[in-house]
Amino acid sequence: MTNEASKNYCSLKQLQERLRDIVAAAFPPRPETWVVAELSDVRESGGHCYMELVQKDESTGLTVAKARATIWANALPRLRADFMAGTGQAFTSGLKVKVRVTPGYHPVYGMNLNITAVDPSFTMGERERKRREILERLKREGVIDLNKSLEFPRPTQRIAVISSAGAAGYGDFMNQLFRNPRRLRFEVTLFQAAVQGAQTAKSIIGQLDMIAGRCEEFDCVCIIRGGGATTDLDGFDDYLLAANVAQFPLPVIVGIGHERDTTVLDYIACQRVKTPTAAAEFLIGMAQQELELLLAIGGGLLQSVTDTIGGARQQLAYISGVLPTAPLAAIERADRRLDNLLGSLGRISAMRIQPLMSRIDRMADALGSITTNTTRHAATRLDGFAALIEALSPQATLRRGFSITRVDGKAITDASAVAPGTILHTRLASGAITSRFEQAEPTSN
Repeated sequence: MTNEASKNYCSLKQLQERLRDIVAAAFPPRPETWVVAELSDVRESGGHCYMELVQKDESTGLTVAKARATIWANALPRLRADFMAGTGQAFTSGLKVKVRVTPGYHPVYGMNLNITAVDPSFTMGERERKRREILERLKREGVIDLNKSLEFPRPTQRIAVISSAGAAGYGDFMNQLFRNPRRLRFEVTLFQAAVQGAQTAKSIIGQLDMIAGRCEEFDCVCIIRGGGATTDLDGFDDYLLAANVAQFPLPVIVGIGHERDTTVLDYIACQRVKTPTAAAEFLIGMAQQELELLLAIGGGLLQSVTDTIGGARQQLAYISGVLPTAPLAAIERADRRLDNLLGSLGRISAMRIQPLMSRIDRMADALGSITTNTTRHAATRLDGFAALIEALSPQATLRRGFSITRVDGKAITDASAVAPGTILHTRLASGAITSRFEQAEPTSN
């Protein structure tokens, strides 16, 4: 290779050093540049705080810029304390912040932004604001607590899982669920969906619709996904997905990401757990409670049956002991009682019948005289009644000189009631007279 040819290239180190010099010249130490971006993958190590600064397109949500950034240990305590005092929270992924940076380029590590100041007025990241907007909308629509209000069936064993078949989180979930120490049985049906990327929400909603069509086959739904970068979970912060979960007719368990990760679904699901493994542990815990309850009921039932059988055995043993002699003893007691009754009957009969017979004799003697006197008295009364009837009869009245005058068969007692010319029929003690009425004469006093 000639010297001329060697002048047509440079080493990688030379190129990196040239880029470093260009960056240093473009961004001198003072003044630093203020940048607005979203924090992602925030972590601390060795006293330093490492993160990524992310910018997303507002219409599509896609990342359009990303850069590594660092808060070195000499500045971290001060910046963290100022940020906590101004916002009430620590540096976490998802926050949109305004930071002052000094760009630096290292030949080995590449571009890095050294953060020297943070403006506490930028407290909420775009992701967190989006979550709050979604939650406020669901609250206004009155559906935010619908799924939370559902109760898990007893027992909860038929699980519809929404996840990716190849995801590590799904594998952890299945391994934890089916290797439980009590060998509790579950029925799991996987509904495969995208759990990362722009199609996450649409894919999960489609699987929720499929489960809703088979609602009677399942007790609950698990939406699970393992950990990853914070930006990988953006698909779960979607209004339509949140609205579907909030109004889903079955209890929904959400286990997405790591313990530090939070999505909108965590606020509206019936049960939020930290990881897919924790979702399996939650289901196992509920099943164990049901098993323990059944064991307690079974134990109580067994004790009750044991006590009942024990008491019955004691009674049976007692009956078996007295059964050979009990009938004979009962017959002997009955014979003695019958003899006593027969003896008593004779004495009682004599005592009861003799006074009655004496009374009957006395009544028979008295009955003759009573009958004679009664008959004589009745005959005397009848004779008096006959004489009275005879004296008061119409014939006796006529014989005493009285007469009865009738008009048309009716006796008359008032002369003024008879019209002149009326034919009168007068009855005497002996015979009758027919006459014509002329006039009535006044009655003298």
